[in-house]
Amino acid sequence: MGALDHLSNMFDCSSGHSKLKKRKQLQTVDIKIKIDCEGCERKVRRSVEGMKGVTSVEITPKQHKLTVIGYVDPDKVVARVAHRTGKKAEIWPYVPYDVVEHPYAQGTYDKKAPAGYVRNSYDPHVSHLARASSTEVRYTTAFSDENPTACVVM
Repeated sequence: MGALDHLSNMFDCSSGHSKLKKRKQLQTVDIKIKIDCEGCERKVRRSVEGMKGVTSVEITPKQHKLTVIGYVDPDKVVARVAHRTGKKAEIWPYVPYDVVEHPYAQGTYDKKAPAGYVRNSYDPHVSHLARASSTEVRYTTAFSDENPTACVVM
């Protein structure tokens, strides 16, 4: 009867709601939250462990990072952590520095970032740093002291 039930649910036009719920995807949610001591760590862990769909919780106190793995909505996790702990919580804003084109550009480099990380500032609407074209490189190196075939007039 399983196949008939499935077909009848697919073609059931009587109600506006489906009996089958759409299952959430397994996600890893990284959250930045200030963790000062073991008490803060325990408070943050307890705020998330009881949440429906959470499979594991990892805390890295030195980086002020909370990692939640499970079938959860990232916005709901951040809202719950902020509400339950009373601390400011946000989605993890950092990426490894070798992923970014210009890790020391304005808006990307952050002194507060953990070692090896920079702020994720990719915005398609903002133009990236200009790269020198081949003609510009040719003219600037023509009068360079490091170039052995440079202009002798100088």
